[in-house]
Formats: sequence, structure tokens, C-alpha cells
Amino acid sequence: MCGICGKLLFDPGASVSPGLLRTMADTLRHRGPDDEGFYAAGPVGLGFRRLSIIDLTTGHQPVPNEDDTVWLVFNGEIYNYRELRETLVAQGHQFRTSTDTEVIVHLYEELGENCVDQLRGMFGFALWDARRKKLFLARDRVGIKPLYYRISESGIHFASEIRAILADPAVRPEVAPALIDRLLTFDYLPGPETLFKDIRKLEPGHCLTVQGGRVNIRPYWDLRVTPSRLSPADATAHLAKLLEETVRQHLISDVPLGLLLSGGFDSTALLSLATESAGHPLRTFTVGFSDPAVEDERPWARLAARHFGAEHHEMTISPREFGDFLPHYVRHMEEPVCEPPAVALYYVSKLAARSVKVLLSGEGGDEAFAGYPNYRNLLWLERLKSFAGPLGKPLSRGLAGLSGPLRSPRLGHYAALLDTPFEDYYYSRTSSPDRVLRQRREELYTDGFARAADTAFSLEPVRGLLRRAPAGDRVNRMLYVDSKTWLTDDLLLKADKITMANAVELRVPFLDHKVLEFAASLPGHYKVRGLTTKHIAKQALRHRIPAAILTRKKAGFPVPYAKWLRTGLKDWLHDLLLDARTLGRGYFRRPGLERMLAANAASGAFPKELFTLAVLELWHREFLDGQASRSARAEVSPGLLRAR
Repeated sequence: MCGICGKLLFDPGASVSPGLLRTMADTLRHRGPDDEGFYAAGPVGLGFRRLSIIDLTTGHQPVPNEDDTVWLVFNGEIYNYRELRETLVAQGHQFRTSTDTEVIVHLYEELGENCVDQLRGMFGFALWDARRKKLFLARDRVGIKPLYYRISESGIHFASEIRAILADPAVRPEVAPALIDRLLTFDYLPGPETLFKDIRKLEPGHCLTVQGGRVNIRPYWDLRVTPSRLSPADATAHLAKLLEETVRQHLISDVPLGLLLSGGFDSTALLSLATESAGHPLRTFTVGFSDPAVEDERPWARLAARHFGAEHHEMTISPREFGDFLPHYVRHMEEPVCEPPAVALYYVSKLAARSVKVLLSGEGGDEAFAGYPNYRNLLWLERLKSFAGPLGKPLSRGLAGLSGPLRSPRLGHYAALLDTPFEDYYYSRTSSPDRVLRQRREELYTDGFARAADTAFSLEPVRGLLRRAPAGDRVNRMLYVDSKTWLTDDLLLKADKITMANAVELRVPFLDHKVLEFAASLPGHYKVRGLTTKHIAKQALRHRIPAAILTRKKAGFPVPYAKWLRTGLKDWLHDLLLDARTLGRGYFRRPGLERMLAANAASGAFPKELFTLAVLELWHREFLDGQASRSARAEVSPGLLRAR
């Protein structure tokens, strides 16, 4: 697990400065504190920072082939590298190291760009083919590892994190205003764009090639598979074996390894599988909050840890720690995202970093097997719409118009969708319905910003996915969209950036592409059965889970940020969003912000929206205003101190 960066100039007579490569790589030191390496040859330069996980002695990068005509910098893990290495050795390739990195070099020699098809793992890499004068970038199928790039008239930059690209004095950070409406629509940024003008994400399952001054981007994988004909019993048995194999592969490591434990189904199942494969107890890590109003996951995590004999560690986060970390959160994430659990992940991975360099996480089980309640609820909503037929519109109005004790926000939300086609309301599990978005624009946006906001542009990444999604099966259509948007551009962004901030590698076995492909091949009713979500995964792993955890209601990861925004963080939030600098950006009306803040203080309304607005402003101050982190912390702390 590492950080990579580099630059290619289109002028073959130009030269990339070795000093620039070192400057770029220095910004990634947190990702790779153990080693560094560089390759510079005329118009191309590769930079590298290493976190040593496999082959601790000979794993230096960049890695060449036998005659030094192919050079690679690599971030990630290839879990089937041993099998690939055996095949390549039999074909006559000579290895200098025992790393998974060098396997990619020789695999490229054999297969060219098609080498990515053989890789099972998480990765972002850059390969320079000196003979063909070709730069080849690739990102793993699901987007577990990030890879950014910037194309200009003179060349291309690339890096594991945006900060390395911004380290080049020739790159001036600018905002892409058209993306702000998309951010506020989804609370993250789906699609290849970032909020930085001209800096983009290489999409999951894609390759980028630069040769002769021409840039070509192509997909090499998509989550589109032939539907399975396995019976429920056979599918359940196959899934159990597949997960056992996958977790066994994910345990490959030459350094200590631990597990993030929430006490939920996914992490407990993962602990069972990993303990069995490892053959010894694992270290587990859990975080909780000093707030009695929030369900504490720690008792459930302790139960799971005791059951499997784990060496358990836990910690508590206070409102002050949450608030003080927010500017750091924005800096580490680089892209503004409404993901409050990321703050908790930072602190627990910092705790884990004292004793391990690798963590396993149950991330992805919900996106693979339909674990969130919205999949069940919207499936039943679509069935109700089919049953109601032409009565859907009056039924929608009737339910939405209920008053008194019969009225509820959740009922109103679903009632409003009864007369709306699926394609016109399902943008992702975090997006708001059109009526909410229109109201937000009318009340919050300034006239100039409202005119610039383009709804079609904001929604295009998801509408394009809906057009490509498997037809008919509602559950699988939702999972396809979320695996390409919410999972990649929110959850996995958080998972990588925040754990790597503490030089810890996070592995996500449930997002192995073989597991995802098998899950996608199953019909929706294998995943959502009646009122039960994640049905087939629970059937496959139920014998591994303590009954109390198996039957408990899904809690997610309850971070009490909504309460803190209306209590301990209220004054800070008010001062930040109504500050002259914030309003001077020209995006939002003061009266609209005041109404949202007042509603939040009175009833806890708009927590996600306000958190996203706060993160957006902190992002501007961190990356565009050039404000130092010390000043950002100083602005946060007084609000907290006044509120306590």
C-alpha cells in the first residue's frame, strides 16, 4: 500500500524535473512512510512512497522489467500474485523481488494492457513502456484505490491523491462551480469529475493510455454478468465457499494485521472467516461515542470479540474531538463529502496503527447483497405502485396530506414517490427527490448560482448508469447504481483517504470482484426476501454469527453528528456558514441559510445538508484560499468552547 505520482510531457524533447517528482511524492509521505523511489527519463517521471506490507526487504519501487524498458509504480495489493508469478516464471520471466508489484510488470510484458484482466485485488498503478513511449494507468474494478489525473496542453499529471498534482507550481487550484449543485444533490460527487477544475478521477475498471500525445481512456470491466440459474440452496453454498476463499487471500501480509469490528453482521462474519483462516486470534478495533442518546456499538463488538477470542481494543470520541478534526477531515478527503463516520474511522485507525499496518473491514457487504432498508422499502413501493395502477396519484396525494399523529416524514417521503417513475427518483441511496432539490435551489441558491445550476448535468452520471443497469430487477438496478456511485465516490474514498492518513492499509474482502460478480448474478429476491435484507448472505454465514448479533436490527454506524450540529457545534456552524467570506462566494442566500440553521437548532432538521455546506466551505478555505491548517483549527475551536 503506497502513494504514487508522476508527470508525462507531450514534448519528447522536454524533461521532467527530479526535484518536482520529489516535491510531489513528499505530499504523499503519510501514505508511505517507509521508503521512496523515483524514475526520471526525459519527458516522463514516476514518484513513489512506500508502506511496506509484502516483501519488506526487496520491495523498493519503481520496479523495472529484466532489461529496464518497463517501469512501474503501484499502489495496492494483488491477492492472486503468487499463482500469477508461478505461471510467469514457467514462461521464462526472471524476478528480482518477491513482490506482487513485479508480477504486474511481467504480466504486462506477456499481455500488454490486458494484464489488468488477470489481476485480483485493489490497485492504482502507472507503467512506463520506454520502447513504445507509452504511459499506461489503471485502476481496480471497484475503485478501492484512488487515481487522479490532470491533462493540460503540455502533458499529464497523475497521483494517488490530488495534493500531489497541486504540488506542481504550474497547477493552480480552481473550483469547478458547475459541480457544486451535483455535490448538494448527492452529498458527494459521483462521476469522474472532482470539484477541482481539470482534475479528474480515473473511473473504477478503467485504463488510461498516453502515446504520441494522444490520451485514450477505456473501460476494461463492468458489473454486468449472466444471471445465475443456481437454486437458493446451491447459491448459498457457493457463496459460503467463495467468501472463505476470498478472506483467506486477503490475509496475505508480512506485517501485523487486524480488523475493524462494529458488532454488526458483516464485520462479525468477517472476523469469523478471518480467524478460521489465520488459525489464531486477531486484533480487533472499535470506536464509540460519549453520548448516551446514541446506540453504542461497543457492547456488540465486545460480544463478537469474546466469541472469537480476539484481542480487542476500543476507544471513545467526544464532540470536541469530532469538531476539532473537521478541518483535518476536509484536508485528508480532498473531495467534499458528507461522511461523518470518516471522523470516527480516523481515530480508530490511528488507534490500530499502534499495533498493526493492515486492517480488514466489512465495507461493501450492504452494496453487494442489499443490506440497506431502502432497497426493501423501495422494492415494496414499486410493488404497491403496480398494484395501485391509476390510483397511484390520488393515493400519493392522500398519504402526503395526512395530518396529526398519522403524519410522518418517512411516510411523506415514500408517498411522494407513488406517482413518480423509478428512473425519475432513484439517483442513489443518498440523493433527494426532485421536489426537494427544486425547493432547495429556490430557497438557498442566489439568482446567479441558480441560473448556472444545471439539473441534467448534475444527474447525468446516475441517469447514464440507470440506462446501462440490468433491466427489470429493481433490486439489482439499485445495487448497480450504488456500486458505481455511492460505494466508489463516497464510502471507498473515505476508507482509503482516512486510513492512509494514519499509514494503515484497509482491505475490503466483500468487494473482491469475484464476490461482486457472483452477487450481481443472483436475482433480487435472493437478496431481499419479504422484510429481510441481505437474505442470502445471512443464510450463507448464519452459522458463524452469534444469535444476538444475527437477529439485531441494522444500526449502520450511528454517529451523533446531527445532535452535535444543533448543540455543541451550533455556534461554530452558524459562524462558519454566515461568515462574510462564505456569503461572498456568491453561491447561497443568507436568508436561506438562516432558515436552515434555525430549523436545525429547533428540530434537528437538515443535518446532512448543513454538514455538506460546512464541508464545502472548509474545502474552499483549505484548498482555494490557501489557509493553513493552524488557522482552520483556530476557527473551529472557539465555537466549540463557547458552546460547551
